[in-house]
Amino acid sequence: MFSPDVIGYVAAFFTTFSFAPQAVLTLRTRDTSALSLGMYSMFATGVAIWLIYGWMISDGIIMLANGLTLMLALPIWGMKIYNRLWGNEVVRV
Repeated sequence: MFSPDVIGYVAAFFTTFSFAPQAVLTLRTRDTSALSLGMYSMFATGVAIWLIYGWMISDGIIMLANGLTLMLALPIWGMKIYNRLWGNEVVRV
């Protein structure tokens, strides 16, 4: 019924843009206290590796989806690190 490419584009759209509301909220409020630095670090690293993988196999949708996701994730990751090191974030154990 649907080609594998169409399924890939739809999946890429939903997984990439599901991240947008969190990115907008975090960038607007600058509150990263509920975000795990470990999880975010692993997530951003994984997305970067997927982007490299897409480049290595010349798969445009993998590169596009992961490039966009990385552009949304990196500012939040940076803000999380900033808040942890120089902000007022309380480190919970």
